[in-house]
Amino acid sequence: MCEDELIPPQADMTEREWLRAGSETTGGGPSMRTTGRVPQWVNRRTLLGGAMAGAALTVLPSPAQSPASAAPRLGGPGAFPFPEHPNGKGEFAVLVTGDAGTGDEAQYAVAAAARDLCRTEGIGLAVGLGDNIYENGPESDDDSEFQDKFEKPNSGIDVPWLMVLGNHDCSGLIPGSGGDPSRGDREVAYAATSRRWYMPSRYYSVPLPAADPLVEFFAIDTIPWSSYVAQLDPHYRWDGPYMREQRSWLDGALRASRARWKVVIGHHPYLNNGKHGSAGSYDGFEIGNYTSGVHLKDMYENVVCGRADLILSGHDHTLQILEPTARTGGTRQVVCGASAKTEDGKAHFGHPAAWQNFSDNGFMVLKVSGARLTIDAYTVDVATRKATLAHRTHQTRPVAAPARTHA
Repeated sequence: MCEDELIPPQADMTEREWLRAGSETTGGGPSMRTTGRVPQWVNRRTLLGGAMAGAALTVLPSPAQSPASAAPRLGGPGAFPFPEHPNGKGEFAVLVTGDAGTGDEAQYAVAAAARDLCRTEGIGLAVGLGDNIYENGPESDDDSEFQDKFEKPNSGIDVPWLMVLGNHDCSGLIPGSGGDPSRGDREVAYAATSRRWYMPSRYYSVPLPAADPLVEFFAIDTIPWSSYVAQLDPHYRWDGPYMREQRSWLDGALRASRARWKVVIGHHPYLNNGKHGSAGSYDGFEIGNYTSGVHLKDMYENVVCGRADLILSGHDHTLQILEPTARTGGTRQVVCGASAKTEDGKAHFGHPAAWQNFSDNGFMVLKVSGARLTIDAYTVDVATRKATLAHRTHQTRPVAAPARTHA
């Protein structure tokens, strides 16, 4: 595995350590600016062989690649439509769930609690942040697990669900490894027959409303950058055509977006206080091109931070609303992966947080209007199937102002 070894950009650091590292990099000069994009020098000490480094900059054609989509709602017969207008409260309200696909009692309890809230909050859209089908992903695009672990639990939440791939959806022989990304194509194919499940491609964008977007969601596939095993298919290598094309697409899509608010959704978080840790040092790994998530870290810092308002992620079975900081360029990381599983009840890292919970099941609701973006975090009592509003965070200014603004 020598070819996979590298010096990572930098391991997980506190905000203070990150700022100090920036000061040292500039030779003891003034502190780095804390607005806008994260500077290009931050965490960029990735040293690879010259040939591989050159290859990483070359975009190769990929006939197997599904095109990214910002198309109108597609899906099975009678697919639930995207909301084109705000609800009665003047907001687009979005249910956020993650790591839900167990088919167990906890998943049903969280979905039941969310279903009750969908009616009162006027929710018109939902998000599934990966690990949609535990433990190994579906065996075909009509696997009965789609019914048992998605459709039946979410019956009555009759809105489109923006779905992204998790490591358990792309596993193959080793559950949770993410070592066979091609299995994710079965979940893309399933969207053609489901009224709820929306996944027109492995990565895609959805603006709401379509004609004059107030908010735009950018769904990404983080798996080939963060698998627990090396990718054997050259197409899905960390520096292969698929990941380069996805990164290029996301960069262009964020730049071109006319939406006031921009939300990136993907399974693996950039920052995380749960046991899996943050990109660049996932699960304590700090070398290699895969398990540590070092290249996902690089992508977040150089494509997403300072340009999107939110990163919504799962992977850690916790509920976290982290604070936007200098390190993130003002982008807020949210972890919502407790929709069927929970963790050990304690924080493992110390990134600044507005609120976090490491022991309860739950979900979140994102509310978007021209004036503000609101995140409501709910915990769920599995026995009673009841949700409790645990925290509310408001944001009134977009991170990156679009070319025009909404009233």
